[in-house]
Amino acid sequence: MPEDFDRGCSLEELEGLRWPAPPSDTTPMVRNVYELRRRPVATLEPHELARLIGQDAGLPWLLLLAVEILRDTASKQAEGGWFDDDLLYAAITRKPEVWATAPELAHELKETVAVLTDISRYVRQDIDAFLSALPGNDA
Repeated sequence: MPEDFDRGCSLEELEGLRWPAPPSDTTPMVRNVYELRRRPVATLEPHELARLIGQDAGLPWLLLLAVEILRDTASKQAEGGWFDDDLLYAAITRKPEVWATAPELAHELKETVAVLTDISRYVRQDIDAFLSALPGNDA
């Protein structure tokens, strides 16, 4: 996964692939994914990142952004601050093969989830599954 990229670019620009307009009978969610792919990635909000990541769109770039956001907000969660469970869920439920291609990023996410204290049992189960699927797991 790229460490450094132009965050002012859209996913379409980063991938070098412009999708055609979505079919007229498509769902609102699919239309939204098409729209989000055209926006500069630096402008995407956490819930928009979660939507794209949940659809496996732009993972080489968006997982990096997601882990940065999660890392930056994890320490504040213990103090009663905001933490985005939806973004966390989107990231930790990607296939193990995705994380195998980015071991440093996976390790950073592992360290991030280790500091979380107030997580629902459902998300905790997904965290445990993510951790157990990591290569060289010692969780």
